[in-house]
Amino acid sequence: MGMTITEKILARAAGKPSVKAGDLINAKIDLIMCHDVTTPPAISMLKKHGIDRVFDPEKIVVTPDHFQPAKDIPSAELHKRLDQWAREKNIRYYYPLGRAGVCHALLPEQGHIRPGEVIVGGDSHTCTYGAFAAFSTGIGSTDLAAAIATGMLWFKVPASMKFVLNGTLGHGVCSKDVILEVIRRIGTDGALYRAMEFVGPALKQMSMEARMTITNMAIEAGGKSGIIGFDETTRAYLEGRLKGKTDYTVFESDPDAQYISTETIDCSKLEPMVAFPHLPSNGRPISECAGLPMDQAYIGSCTNGRIEDMRQAAAVMKGRTVKIRTVVVPATPHIWKQMIDEGLAQIFYDAGCVISAPTCGACLGGFMGILAEGERCISTTNRNFVGRMGHPKSEVYLAGPATAAASAVEGKLTDPRKFL
Repeated sequence: MGMTITEKILARAAGKPSVKAGDLINAKIDLIMCHDVTTPPAISMLKKHGIDRVFDPEKIVVTPDHFQPAKDIPSAELHKRLDQWAREKNIRYYYPLGRAGVCHALLPEQGHIRPGEVIVGGDSHTCTYGAFAAFSTGIGSTDLAAAIATGMLWFKVPASMKFVLNGTLGHGVCSKDVILEVIRRIGTDGALYRAMEFVGPALKQMSMEARMTITNMAIEAGGKSGIIGFDETTRAYLEGRLKGKTDYTVFESDPDAQYISTETIDCSKLEPMVAFPHLPSNGRPISECAGLPMDQAYIGSCTNGRIEDMRQAAAVMKGRTVKIRTVVVPATPHIWKQMIDEGLAQIFYDAGCVISAPTCGACLGGFMGILAEGERCISTTNRNFVGRMGHPKSEVYLAGPATAAASAVEGKLTDPRKFL
């Protein structure tokens, strides 16, 4: 029996010739992502048990992002602990304030993600890195502590679901619309502890940034991971970018690999989507919901804070003025600079937007755009649970960058294709 790409990667990490769904394995970790929220508790656990070590200081990437720059004394204390630990342990790839960024945008941009590897991080959206044909998943602080100290973790090999993306994306439709449609179809628990494998011709026209948006939101369907196979787009993105070792292993699913289910989507029939409160699965085509008033627009996050996203939003806003408060958050310092160099920052400024330093900020109800009671926000983030971005009686509507920008210009849910 053949194996899926996920099974092959986990078999390699476990030192086994083959594995199958449901197997329990002990796998070597190739890379660990650490940020300011979940890493300090992991450090404390290790010290409490007298395990004050890291398995390999060159296989750990550290960046503050959720509350950076520090928004209050508790977050400043988290940053202090993270900073001291990273320096004490001689972590080679430590990105302090000024170079720090939203982790799931920063690590690929800076060349830390390789195909064929097992990557974990103390953040649920670590599944983002599966866009690079890697097995990548989020873990809690306890597992993070174990991984930091030993470089090993046990996993139950997930069964795989296949999502065939046919057709081509229409004008004004983006990868965020694709993944919102996927989650609408299967629900927020439709891929519970599954590996969501995305294939099909529609992927060929998607950049690595667009693909990362898809795998980023695998967790919103309950997925253990999201994964996309290696191709020339992947190769081109990695060329000249990788830090440390530049070699990697490419795995592909066998023709006779076993999938628990297959879902086919004709992407040419999709239109811009909006996920209504309070679940990412509450997706609706923009034609069915345009006109609902908004109070805020938020463009950023690990889902849609990359330069491609900023370009899409700027294309809508150019020469126009927003009618509601609009917060634009580039995900990394490099993207922030690109926005300036390409004139995007000027477009956002002229439109009346607030431009933030790189941060997770309001995505998780942290700061830089918190919502008051009764307010509605059109957001390019990944979650719209009750109270996610502020008051428990506020509402978050998820959409792609162009839809969020068009809605900011009109002050209500708006089809971006009228401006493109």
